[in-house]
Amino acid sequence: MNSNTIPVGPFHPLLEEAEYFNLVVDGETVVGIDLDIGWMHRGHEFISEQKTFTQSIYLVERICGICSSSHPIACVHAIEDVDNIEIPLRARYIRTLVGELERIHSHLLWMGLAGHFIGYDTLWMWAWKYREPVLQMFEIISGNRNHYGMMRVGGVAKDVDAEKIAGLLEILDMVEKKMAMLAGAANDDPVIKSRLKGVGVLKHDDAVNFCAVGPTSRASGIPADIRKSEDIDAYSLVDFNVIVMQNGDVYDKLVLRVLETLESIKICRQCLQKLKEVKGPIVNNVKEISPGEGIGRYEAPRGEVFHYVRTDGSNRPIRHKVRAPSYVNIPTYAASCVGIPIADALITTAAVDPCYCCTERSLRVYDNKREPMQIDLLKLSREKTERIRRDIYGR
Repeated sequence: MNSNTIPVGPFHPLLEEAEYFNLVVDGETVVGIDLDIGWMHRGHEFISEQKTFTQSIYLVERICGICSSSHPIACVHAIEDVDNIEIPLRARYIRTLVGELERIHSHLLWMGLAGHFIGYDTLWMWAWKYREPVLQMFEIISGNRNHYGMMRVGGVAKDVDAEKIAGLLEILDMVEKKMAMLAGAANDDPVIKSRLKGVGVLKHDDAVNFCAVGPTSRASGIPADIRKSEDIDAYSLVDFNVIVMQNGDVYDKLVLRVLETLESIKICRQCLQKLKEVKGPIVNNVKEISPGEGIGRYEAPRGEVFHYVRTDGSNRPIRHKVRAPSYVNIPTYAASCVGIPIADALITTAAVDPCYCCTERSLRVYDNKREPMQIDLLKLSREKTERIRRDIYGR
């Protein structure tokens, strides 16, 4: 086999964030793919262990702008799990409302990018235009379009004003009508079908073996969804369906996200209606967290996000571990990209909706001979800080 390597990244029009792929190709066919990580590592886990619980919630909210509700929800679930903290019913509905609005805006963002990547800019402009009212809903509820600051241990930080519910429901009605239009386009448009059907297939067995989660797994026939399997927030109190497709190709991932968005609109509408009826506090005033361990799980737009917290009775975690869904979805490229044309490889990698800043927890460093090196990043950071201090203060 006469193979060559095509580098993609670390900066590329397809990549929203810095990442580096090596495509091994034989002619026009991809025969191998390798991911070189480490371009987006920001040390969130280490930083969290220096912060109070409330500060850690704000910190993990900034792991990813698109998942700026999913990480805080999983984080507070982990902290609450240490002491089996109950949260008020009204707070459960508000958490679910915010989480599902985030799913809608995340899926619409992906649909727009997917349309742009295949040259279907009409889909891009439609999806991003109808995502705007969803961001306006976030601003009405929390005051922010992103990084909502809503989650607290024991509940939520802000209530939903009763007089705003009618306006929020009107926005949902409008978005639902537009999503029905997008669903029709995905079902009927010959361009979308011819470009995406049969492309980048992730077989059911491969999805199981790679432990894929979220839309990446459900498009391959795996009906796994934390919202159904775990009794979290208000998901057991609302009616919705878990969307599952069978073919595992990029087209099924598109259709699945369109249908999931419609289900999320249904959940949001139910939560807003319940907030008209359910009264009471929005937060359980938690005084302290006992020594112990807790885990928090949530079905982020890309799949299960997992937080682990260990506490020692103080007001901060002594260990905080984060596993984002892209961590297990990205390796599926080894199955879905091999054997397909180069022209299909990039939309296949984009089909899992990868979030690299969510994923990265380490750096890969080489010496000038391309040999792996062991480097104490913490030591280097402290030495640099000391050099800066001496330069400023002269001592």
